Amino acid sequence: MNSLYDSRQLLKYLFIVAAVVIAIASVFVSDLLIKDLAREERQKIEVWAEATRVLTSEDPSLNMNLILQIIQGNTAIPVMLCNDRDSVMNYKNIELPEKNVDEFLRKKVQELKKKKDPIVIDMEDGTYQYLYYDDSIILKRLLVYPYAQLTVMAVFILTAFLALASTKKAEQNKVWVGLSKETAHQLGTPISSLIAWLEYLKLKDVDPSLLAEMEKDVKRLEMIAERFSKIGSTPEPVPVNICESVRSALDYMETRISSKVKITVEAPDKPVMVLMNQALFAWVIENLCKNAVDAMEGQGSITFHIEEKGSKVRIDVTDTGKGILKSKFKTVFNPGYTTKKRGWGLGLSLVKRIIESYHGGKIYVKSSEIGKGTTFRIELKQIMR
Repeated sequence: MNSLYDSRQLLKYLFIVAAVVIAIASVFVSDLLIKDLAREERQKIEVWAEATRVLTSEDPSLNMNLILQIIQGNTAIPVMLCNDRDSVMNYKNIELPEKNVDEFLRKKVQELKKKKDPIVIDMEDGTYQYLYYDDSIILKRLLVYPYAQLTVMAVFILTAFLALASTKKAEQNKVWVGLSKETAHQLGTPISSLIAWLEYLKLKDVDPSLLAEMEKDVKRLEMIAERFSKIGSTPEPVPVNICESVRSALDYMETRISSKVKITVEAPDKPVMVLMNQALFAWVIENLCKNAVDAMEGQGSITFHIEEKGSKVRIDVTDTGKGILKSKFKTVFNPGYTTKKRGWGLGLSLVKRIIESYHGGKIYVKSSEIGKGTTFRIELKQIMR
């Protein structure tokens, strides 16, 4: 089933594609402008070369003033006029150093040779001159312009994404807190009523074992209401033996899931202490357990493996379910993502929020194989003794 998150992802991709198309179109237009300007500069230099050739002519009918204006009119394009031995005969728009001018000009000729093909001037006396030139300052700046455009657009897209993500996260936080507080408030009245009815039934001739189970469920509802009331606040963490915390959370689940599901806890014999809020962490274990049961369709095994690794505690939750595609390893934690026909897709999102926001830990999909199962890993800071 497609999730709301997938729809939002599609919109993000469309936005990226649109931005890339605009960037490519912008660079393409800039490239055309640069080529046009380069072609125009080439034509100007060809005219300048012809004027230089004509200047040496002794034809009295020529308008020398016009030719001189053409030659002096080049104020932007660096040019170097050389003979067939590459000796510099004339140059223009080239800034010379204070020392070693001849050496500088020789190197400059070699540099310009590599950049562009020279314009060959036939002096009509059996000799040739060669005109080397470079791009003008304006053209050089335009060559950098497409990269500046791409940089600006990349910064704009990144800023827009960060702003959207920040706004979206703030809205999600408000929804989480508001929904949680309201749920805790609404649960209060029926829970109080159930407690009263339970006390009344204790006075009647009712099977004590049934009352004990009912009492467990009422306490369970009280704990759920307490959990929801803590969302949005910062509950004070206390030192807890994580091994006992996991077992305690699973004790309730084992009697309320399919008997075809086997749950195993692999943990050190010694206490492994972690700073946590036990009520919220139990919620994490229960959600992961329910998620695994759904993935296995009510039949299979779930293993909780707890180990110490340096200053951290690792909890690997492995099921024998249908597995998760590698492309969905991060997506499964987003609000609205679900593969079930029913459900809000908030379970793993809530788990991630509790682990990261309230316990400063990490949770991620360690590994998964389609048709064989998935392993979620939780990492928390250990209290060093």
